Amino acid sequence: MEQKKETLLEIHDLSVSFRMYDRGLEQSDLQVISDLYLTVYPGEIVAVAGSSGSGKSLLASAVLGILPDNATVKGHLHYKGQQLTPERQEQLRGTEIALVPQSVAFLDPLMKIGAQADGHRRPKPTDRRREIFKRFGLTDGTEQLYPFQLSGGMARRVLVSTALITEAELIIADEPTPGMSLEQALEALKMFRELADEGKAVILITHDIDLATEFADRVAVFYAGTTVETAPASDFKTGPEALRHPYSKALWKALPQNGFQPIDGFQPYAGSLPGGCLFAPRCPYKTEKCVNSVPEVREVRGGEVRCFHGA
Repeated sequence: MEQKKETLLEIHDLSVSFRMYDRGLEQSDLQVISDLYLTVYPGEIVAVAGSSGSGKSLLASAVLGILPDNATVKGHLHYKGQQLTPERQEQLRGTEIALVPQSVAFLDPLMKIGAQADGHRRPKPTDRRREIFKRFGLTDGTEQLYPFQLSGGMARRVLVSTALITEAELIIADEPTPGMSLEQALEALKMFRELADEGKAVILITHDIDLATEFADRVAVFYAGTTVETAPASDFKTGPEALRHPYSKALWKALPQNGFQPIDGFQPYAGSLPGGCLFAPRCPYKTEKCVNSVPEVREVRGGEVRCFHGA
């Protein structure tokens, strides 16, 4: 019997809420992620797709333990079979788990680029840094510059390089390619693919599904703070008939090359989520059961789907 592959990162029933102040200084909790699930195995790239506000970047912050103090995280969050406690997150952050942040503001404005890329690692990985900088078209002398001396695209390439230099087992790349040329973006994804082929893992948070599916092994689709489907990347190349959730199909059809077909309605705001299935108000297949009950995650045709009708 084939031995089941062990997970590197396992997340399920994850919820993230923020303590907010209402009128009259009354406090309330705003839940922005609910019942989110994601599993990542060594040797793969998992692309995380979905519209803005679906919880993609919050997932990265929850894994790394860098949410603000008014955040509450609940659920099952394990790395290499052990719970990711705040203490363990601090220990792993920047060593075994590396982040490519979405904002170039993460660069320290008072520190030279070379020192930031090398971090606190000893000995300094200057050869590795030079190799990666060269592949990204960052010329000699870039390491002596300060962030304000970089263009937006250069800053983005430096952020990706900083994560690639580490010996991290898991890299979380949050929209790593905006501001890059197509050639540079492809080079970045190629390097992520090389790391995965060496046995490491990458979570690629992106809006560019087309580019992601060229390098990813699986795609996790987020909607309104939860995971609605996880599918082999090849299913997005095949077309909507290979996908399982109505939102995944709609996402595919909304791509420019697939007709740019919009659907009615909009993603609900975190403070006014509907009962039952979160996609039900926009779903053409909704039934009374969808409106009143939350579907469980099911395995369907080599993927996972949170839908009563997914097949």
